[in-house]
Amino acid sequence: MLQHSMTLYLTTVLIWGSTFYAIKFQLGTVAVEVSIAYRFILAALLILAYCAVRGRRLRFTARDHAWMALQGLMLFGANYLLVYLATSLLTSGLIALLFSSIIFMNIALSMLLFRRPIEAPVVAGALLGLTGIGLVFWPELTVLDTSSTALRGVGLALLGTLVASFGNMVSVRNQGTGLPIVQTNGYGMGYGGLLMALWAVGQGLPFSFEPTLGYSLSLVYLALFGSVIAFGSYLTLLGRIGPARAAYAMVLFPLVALALSTLFEGYQWTAAAFAGMVLAVIGNVLALAVGRPDRPVTAVTRPSHAGRAAPACAE
Repeated sequence: MLQHSMTLYLTTVLIWGSTFYAIKFQLGTVAVEVSIAYRFILAALLILAYCAVRGRRLRFTARDHAWMALQGLMLFGANYLLVYLATSLLTSGLIALLFSSIIFMNIALSMLLFRRPIEAPVVAGALLGLTGIGLVFWPELTVLDTSSTALRGVGLALLGTLVASFGNMVSVRNQGTGLPIVQTNGYGMGYGGLLMALWAVGQGLPFSFEPTLGYSLSLVYLALFGSVIAFGSYLTLLGRIGPARAAYAMVLFPLVALALSTLFEGYQWTAAAFAGMVLAVIGNVLALAVGRPDRPVTAVTRPSHAGRAAPACAE
């Protein structure tokens, strides 16, 4: 089980780390909100079509759909909107650092909502990891001003991170009641994509499409790999090892993004950045290898479908 969890973890880190580069091809003539809506609606269609072909159950109660929608609005809609708005006000490195705070938010919320104990190795690993990320992005931190614009960006980024953390908790709850990960993701991404579409309509943004190879391929990659596979792996991991250790993926995937930037964009590593990478890796090992052994998610409410257990992995 540990080996399978590590596979899920590495899949999440490597794919999400690569999405930073893929997103560059999405920035152009199409509004960001519209591109996000395209991404998650396409991902939802792919998942639900797969379920239909495989004969998986697609009918759920209205209560189940309400919880799926809540997960979708938090994980695939509102948090993306808030973080993208923050990105227009802050540097990408600072956004990555602020979003890494989801580790501590997950620890606090899982303790408050599910009474999960705080694991010292996880906290120690998280502190090392965030220190490492801080060193990597130190040049961007040193130029941060205290203007109202910058502070607004920090607030938006932290709010988006908190929304994502609550979305993690909703996923834990949904898995605990036996809702299948694949179908829940499919419907949740659909709800999240529709939220972004409604937001775009409210902002008067045109639903244009950039008919270039770069935009089209990156959209498919973000929908299939960045959404269907990565989120499936991450949320499965969430149920297996808990929100605190699963969230450590948020510390490592910026380093994967920097590695790709080194290859394709000429990023120059400094001694501080290299030291930060080493600290992040050490923290990762401490949080994942020394923490408690894997354990399945437990039910947090009365199961809505008796006898149906949460699936062990994303399929």
